[in-house]
Amino acid sequence: MKKILFVCVENSARSQMAEGFAKHYGKGKVEAYSAGTKIAEKIDPVVVKVMAEKGIDISKQKPKPFDAKIAEQADIIVTMGCDLEEMCPAPLLKKAIDWGIEGPKGKPIEKVREIRDKIEIKVKELLENL
Repeated sequence: MKKILFVCVENSARSQMAEGFAKHYGKGKVEAYSAGTKIAEKIDPVVVKVMAEKGIDISKQKPKPFDAKIAEQADIIVTMGCDLEEMCPAPLLKKAIDWGIEGPKGKPIEKVREIRDKIEIKVKELLENL
């Protein structure tokens, strides 16, 4: 079973959505994890809401700190797109793919839905290509 690690800065939105989709669509095929380099206190409630619209409950997931040990064990590491002013883990990760997805923090729910849908498409493509 392949292990996929999704990384973003706060682990409160993009990487949490990717983890949720990977667990949903990759059930029995992959193990999905997410982490952040400067973790938030909780997952963005708007993100929980837009994922629930897709029938995926991520309300029990918590932001988790980036751990080099988990990164070493991962077969695939996906960084979600890093803001330049924040600590970006991408250079630290030799086997990372960067999806360059903008952060949804503070954006209207319609924009968060667009970001969610982009992440869903990317996760499905990733799973198909394993």
